[in-house]
Amino acid sequence: MIKATPRTARAINDRMALDLLVEQGPLTAPQLRELTGLSRPSVSDLIERLHDAALIEPAGESGADKRGPNARLWRVAAARAHVVGVDVRPCHVSAVCADLAGRTLTEAVLPGQPGIVAAVRAVAEDPLHTVVVGAPGHGSRHAPAEEAELGVRVVVENEVNLAAVAEHRAGAAVGRADFALLWLDEGTGGALVLDHKLRRGVSGAAGEVGFLPLRGGDLHDLVATAPGSLDALAERVALGVATIAEVVDPGLVVLGGGTGHAGGPDLSLRVQRAVDAICPVAVEVRASEVADNPVLLGATLLALDAARDETFG
Repeated sequence: MIKATPRTARAINDRMALDLLVEQGPLTAPQLRELTGLSRPSVSDLIERLHDAALIEPAGESGADKRGPNARLWRVAAARAHVVGVDVRPCHVSAVCADLAGRTLTEAVLPGQPGIVAAVRAVAEDPLHTVVVGAPGHGSRHAPAEEAELGVRVVVENEVNLAAVAEHRAGAAVGRADFALLWLDEGTGGALVLDHKLRRGVSGAAGEVGFLPLRGGDLHDLVATAPGSLDALAERVALGVATIAEVVDPGLVVLGGGTGHAGGPDLSLRVQRAVDAICPVAVEVRASEVADNPVLLGATLLALDAARDETFG
């Protein structure tokens, strides 16, 4: 066993406190002591270190009837870094800029295909740290031309993978270690989260079930040509859900994309019944619960992860 040095322990405590300030908003020193379990001197030293490093800043006091150091609220210095999430669609590009605390600062929808750089410049605020772009295609890759032009890290990620990140942190799969997202939109795709981690596979195609050969055609063709009734659509979607369940056994499949979101609980209930009738593996089917653009949210969340890891340490 390797024993942590005092420096390592301080770094761990500092990151724990910063994550709490991001998750819960401004906190006082007594609240940080209660949440971290650290002693009064340790929290005092921690606050001093983080303030000296310009990572936190005062945010007023906890109540009008309270005064003194223990009442002072501290928050993350959110303007220390900014990130941009981008969602590239065939007819438009959406972009959002957020600060280090995750607050949305600016957002825009640009018609046509203006390009990643133009979309970022439409919303970005300095200092810009990381850009994550959601687009069709396998895997995660850097965009060297855009990185050179913008002067920051630019990562292009599969759009469905980003939607899965959003569902895992703010949607139907919150608290679940394992789940699959079945994306029902202009294209049919999927993503896998196993043991709380997004799984891309060797070539980046893990979870991509759109071309899965089934009776009557591949899954995308079957869904796209389904008769008008919700029951008929559910029966075809159930073939994909059942296949995922039998191969991966994720315990939960979330129906996302435009069709999945529009169908809501009504469609997911019908798919659940159809899956139960044909699949020997128990699997729960839920509709997407991300109200806004899940690709854009997932892109912003991954960009924030990168910015916080580098800024907070």
